[in-house]
Amino acid sequence: MDTAASYDVPKNDQPSDLSRLHGLFHALREDLSHEIVGQAALIERLLIALLADGHLLVEGAPGLAKTTAIRALSSRIEADFARVQFTPDLLPADLTGTEVWRPQDGHFEFQPGPIFHSVLLADEINRAPAKVQSALLEAMGERQVTVGRQTYGLSPLFLVMATQNPIEQEGTFPLPEAQLDRFLMYVRIGYPEAAAESEILRLARERARQAQQPARAPATKIVPADVFAARNAVLDLHVAPQVERYLVELVLASRDARRYDADLARRIGWGASPRGSIALERCARARAWLGGRDFVTPDDVRAIAPDVLRHRVLPSYEATAEGWDGERLVRALLDKVPLP
Repeated sequence: MDTAASYDVPKNDQPSDLSRLHGLFHALREDLSHEIVGQAALIERLLIALLADGHLLVEGAPGLAKTTAIRALSSRIEADFARVQFTPDLLPADLTGTEVWRPQDGHFEFQPGPIFHSVLLADEINRAPAKVQSALLEAMGERQVTVGRQTYGLSPLFLVMATQNPIEQEGTFPLPEAQLDRFLMYVRIGYPEAAAESEILRLARERARQAQQPARAPATKIVPADVFAARNAVLDLHVAPQVERYLVELVLASRDARRYDADLARRIGWGASPRGSIALERCARARAWLGGRDFVTPDDVRAIAPDVLRHRVLPSYEATAEGWDGERLVRALLDKVPLP
């Protein structure tokens, strides 16, 4: 499937700077995999979100290294990091910042909130009320924050990883589907395997022994300019017409699946919007680039489609009653839409 000849790929004459960027991100991936054990999919999705200039929502049980992963990434790309624990009493100003009156000067001065950091962890986003969620999602979409009459721009490196705890639902405020669409990907992670669990125990013992020692600098350090250059390189990847048609057909089938399966069409309440097509292409490009290729294949599209589309393809009421969710619908679409 992943063959250059199959998709009319141009000759690969990568410049030396592009090779250097590939080397940097390969080293970053390896470095993160030694610190975040048993969560290779989460590491890849974090890097894809960084390269595709988007945000991700991660759902998983407590203790699966979600916070550790995003903190480790920020420490390796020279980006300032902030973590906000979302709670029912959180206010929008606690996130965006507020204007403070300075009596000595006789004017208001804006005090930026944690949203002005380059990398932000919105922990348990579904525990905050709708106003706070909206403040975050507006900043994610517009890359700016308006307080009073003044608008403030955010970092061009701005990356949000929001988390949800699937165990507890009491006292939570589920994100509406229209707001979920703001996330580039909706990633679900599970428990590590036995071998990874043993490695986690070994790492925990090693970190406990080193707790009193000065912290060592990460082996990999990427400057923001390299991130922006890598994003441009991702946009330059070759996408053959037949691969693009497959991607578009997959999204179109989510809106009208009757050509493939009448029962599946009955189960889909709403399909993916053009924002889903854009997200799917960008993520497929980023995955191909991380794999060291300068062209995108259908495998890239298929591998990333569940995370990109599971929150954009919504089941009908009837399908929900039958136990269908967005992920099951997307996997059914992947089975029905023929490969090029």
